[in-house]
Amino acid sequence: MRQYATSKFRLLVLIGLMIAAVVTATTSFAQNAAPPAAGGGAGAAPAAAPQQGLLQLITGHVDAVTITICILSIIGLTLIIQGFIKNRASVMMPEATTNQIREMIQARKFKELIDFTETDPSFVSRALNPALKRAPSFSSMKEAMETAIGEQTAEQFRRIEYLNIIGNLGPLLGLLGTVLGMIYAFQAVATTGGQADVSALSNGIAVALAHTFMGLFLAVPCLAAFGILRTMVDRLTTRGALIAEELLLMIKPAEAKPAAGGAMAAPRPAAAPIPARKPGAAAPAAS
Repeated sequence: MRQYATSKFRLLVLIGLMIAAVVTATTSFAQNAAPPAAGGGAGAAPAAAPQQGLLQLITGHVDAVTITICILSIIGLTLIIQGFIKNRASVMMPEATTNQIREMIQARKFKELIDFTETDPSFVSRALNPALKRAPSFSSMKEAMETAIGEQTAEQFRRIEYLNIIGNLGPLLGLLGTVLGMIYAFQAVATTGGQADVSALSNGIAVALAHTFMGLFLAVPCLAAFGILRTMVDRLTTRGALIAEELLLMIKPAEAKPAAGGAMAAPRPAAAPIPARKPGAAAPAAS
C-alpha cells in the first residue's frame, strides 16, 4: 500500500505539471495587443489584431507533424499510466503469493509448488518455476533461476523503453515542423517579391515555433517518467531476485541432507577378495 501511494503520488504530480505547463503557455500566448491610443482621431494608429492563443494557433494549422505529435502524446500518456500502475511491489511480487510459496516449501509440497508457479504471473513464481523443473541438481536450478530473472528484468525494461524512444523523437519532430514552417514562411516572402506583410510573416514563424513547443511538451514528460520508472523497475527486480534466491535456498537442504547429529555416515567396509580357484579344484561349498 505504501508503494502504491508513492507511485500514485508521482503520477499525479507528473500529470499536474503537464497541465500547469499547458495552462501557463496558453495564458502567456493568449494576450491581446495593446489598446489603441487615446483620442482616436483620424491620425490615430489602427488597433493591432488580437494575437491567437497557443491552442488556437495549433488547432488552426494542423499538419502531418501536428497529428504525429498528438498521436505520440496519447501513446506516451497511456504508457506512463500503465507503467506506474504495473511497476508496483503489490503487482510484481504480492506478499500473499510469496507467503504461499514459502508455506509450500516448508510443507515439502513440491508437486503443488510446480503447478502453482506454472500459472502464477508474479515475478517470484516466474523465477522459481524453471528452477524447480531442474531439480534435484541445485547448480542447474540456480542457473535456471538466474536466467529467468534476467529475462524478466529485460522484459520490464523493454516495456518502458518506448517512453525513451518517444521522448527522443519529440524534439526531432518539433524541429521538423519548425523547419517546414520556416520554409513555407520564407516562400511566401519570395512569392511577393520581398513585399510580404510583416504580420503575416510573423504569424508563419509563430506557427513554425509552435511545433517546437509541441515537441518539447511531448519529450519532457516522457523522459521524466522514463527516468522514474527505470529506477522503480531496477529496485523492484533486485528485490524480487533476492526473494527468489531466499526461497531457492529453502529448497537446497532437500537435495542432500547430512546424517543425523551432523556426523557423516561411516563408509561401508570393502568386501574381502575372493581367492583364485586352482584348476580342477572343486568349488567351495556355500556356508
